[in-house]
Amino acid sequence: MKQYFFAVDLGATSGRTILGTLSDGKLEQEEITRFPNNLIETGGHFYWDIYALYFEMIKGLQIVGKRGLDISSIGIDTWGVDFVFIGEDHAILRNPMAYRDPHTFEAIDDYLQHVKDKKTVYDITGIQFMNFNSLFQLHAMRKAGNSALQHCKKVLFVPDALSWMLTGEAVCEYTIASTSQMLNPKTGKLSEELIESVGLTPEHFGRLVQPGTKIGVLTEEVQKITGLGPVPVIAVAGHDTASAVAAVPAKDESFAYLSSGTWSLMGIETKQAIIDERSYELNFTNEGGIEGTTRFLKNICGMWLYERCRKEWPEEVRQLSHPELQGSAMQVEAFRSIINPDDAMFANPPSMIKAIQQYCRDTQQVVPETPAEICRCIFDSLALRYRQVFGWLKDFASFPLDMLHIIGGGSLNKYLNQFTADALGVEVLAGPQECTAIGNIMLQAKASGLVSDIWAMRAIIANSVEMVSYHPTGDKAAWDQAYEKYLKVTNKK
Repeated sequence: MKQYFFAVDLGATSGRTILGTLSDGKLEQEEITRFPNNLIETGGHFYWDIYALYFEMIKGLQIVGKRGLDISSIGIDTWGVDFVFIGEDHAILRNPMAYRDPHTFEAIDDYLQHVKDKKTVYDITGIQFMNFNSLFQLHAMRKAGNSALQHCKKVLFVPDALSWMLTGEAVCEYTIASTSQMLNPKTGKLSEELIESVGLTPEHFGRLVQPGTKIGVLTEEVQKITGLGPVPVIAVAGHDTASAVAAVPAKDESFAYLSSGTWSLMGIETKQAIIDERSYELNFTNEGGIEGTTRFLKNICGMWLYERCRKEWPEEVRQLSHPELQGSAMQVEAFRSIINPDDAMFANPPSMIKAIQQYCRDTQQVVPETPAEICRCIFDSLALRYRQVFGWLKDFASFPLDMLHIIGGGSLNKYLNQFTADALGVEVLAGPQECTAIGNIMLQAKASGLVSDIWAMRAIIANSVEMVSYHPTGDKAAWDQAYEKYLKVTNKK
């Protein structure tokens, strides 16, 4: 018999509800609903509409309920760092503030100057420094006298808050907590020292649970609204990247992954966190994975560069399909213009095209002018940046790295995938694209006892999705020479 699992997959711009079924060793997915996740600007701040997200989640459950399906469980994954305040009367005090809100722009410097020094925070958490991490959000709110923070009884990260709305049970799921910069991966617990530094206590957070833990069942209210019974809600890997990495269809531990989209996250799966002088210097991060693993990774600016340029190009260029535009870039001479995709000037410039051109001028290179030339510059540079980070990962890993798995929307980019294989000199396996929902569903299946562990999960995923293999086919000497140029160019900046 088929078993049905209901996944809620929420990103920072849109969300989906998906019905997953597992039978005969294969996974099938059906999208039930898709909806926008809109930022609300009011009172000088940006908020997420937690009630709208709850409404969409309920709507998906109602559709499934009307079909008379027997759902085994429900799981929720979202973006990281953001949280909801719950009051003494068990009510939400305010819509959660969004990580994109500018109130944290000065918070990281203020916190590190007046509260804790940078090295101490990294030694405790092993998390890279970003101004919107939960620690700095809470610091900014405390300094501003945020009334919701002052009167809260519980602080629940977004997936945990939505699970609480379904069950009435407050938990703090490990992978989403790890994005906060308040969790100590060595102890596996939230750091009292860091929590107290922003005026909170461990009691403000729900019970810490690992992925695969049953949170509770739907409340009688939700059962009545949806027409469902007391369906269990499972704490999956609440952080969407953790769910995505759980869905990497690897055969063994000797791999690196690249979650490729607007942003790229390249890393390895380790049994323990890697926190040392080198990881601190290179700003690597240690985020929670499933079954006690750590996702040791680095954020890389991904297709953000291409997407921003595409919006600036003339209408006739924007009307071209991605394969048409990217295909024209393949006719341009390779490596004529190279940038560091993670240079600060590309974070959010008024014009990405002008920023790329200025970088090339500053480093005495040929300045790309046409869309094809700029696209080629971006793809060459991303592949070379991937090579650099992959090289660092090889140094950190306690096992050989002979495979790179590319997951997410970028797994469909055949040109960049081939460049990546050529630059790294290893096989690249691309797919699946919808990896976050797959990881969510498979963790529910694991919680139900249908699969035994992560490797059984990954074997089913590999048997259920189409993947494309890319082998190094380019001129190795040319890529080696290009990498030397990349190092010289980036060292000039």
